[in-house]
Amino acid sequence: MHLEGSIRPEIASALAARHGEKLAEEDVRRRYAYTNFAGFLDAFKWVTSFVRDPKDFALIAVDLAEQLIEQKVVYAEVTLSVGVMFLRQQQPEANFAAIVAATEPFEKRGLRLNWIFDAVRQFGAESAMRVVQAARRCASRRIVAFGIGGDELSFATKEFRGVYERAEEYGFHRLMHAGEIGGPEKIREAIEILGVERIGHGIAAIRDVRLMEMLAERGIPLEICPASNLRTGALDVQLGKSGATMEEHPLAEILRRRVAVTLSTDDPAMFHTSLEEEYRNAWRMGLTEEEMAGVVENGFRFAFGKTR
Repeated sequence: MHLEGSIRPEIASALAARHGEKLAEEDVRRRYAYTNFAGFLDAFKWVTSFVRDPKDFALIAVDLAEQLIEQKVVYAEVTLSVGVMFLRQQQPEANFAAIVAATEPFEKRGLRLNWIFDAVRQFGAESAMRVVQAARRCASRRIVAFGIGGDELSFATKEFRGVYERAEEYGFHRLMHAGEIGGPEKIREAIEILGVERIGHGIAAIRDVRLMEMLAERGIPLEICPASNLRTGALDVQLGKSGATMEEHPLAEILRRRVAVTLSTDDPAMFHTSLEEEYRNAWRMGLTEEEMAGVVENGFRFAFGKTR
């Protein structure tokens, strides 16, 4: 789940007002409508343009924490788009300090948050290395991992080998978005070249039986985000058809191949979803109560940080 992807229309309007701009909530809702991955990336870039200083990051972090409390979430590992912070010439350390200060009080209400510093794949390896270095400078036990999201069809996986080696050297867990709109080979590369421990999305695995066997044998989980897959068109891409429905999502089959699966919301405000809704989606796919319970347990089992 991306912090910046949790910005609800009313919060986006408030952020714009802070900086002397008028932004109607309805305009945000219109921006949060897309049918392909490129359209989503454009919307993400647009909405993050209103998050400009540490106070803004504190505001959206508090709002996300309130949303999670409402859904009875007790632990989450939230992704921060540090690569975008650098693009906008911000100071990630200052932004992160504000986020932590704003969200630590929620522990008294039963919510614990840890953070993943995220680079943007299409920005390249040099930019990704800056994200790793920023995570190290923060020197916070709250930062549990380094990851890369964005357009997996941009730079080749091998270009990031040195970045992931440095992240491992610094003691960070490692993950990557792969097999969202790219093929199963992107998942295999992330594992074999970069040594990742979790895969974001990974639904392309359904197209490669041997890959699913490898994921099951190595215990590498897929962080699956059904609503995101539907709304970005990723599901259409992987199923090779247009107009794919939630009931056709491969989550159930992947799970029954003994691959560990967790459920996530990816960018909840931007995909008009919640964790509760994602479990309803899983139910629509035909998961049994026992399978649903196993997915819940996986969320704790494969967490990088302390969950209790």
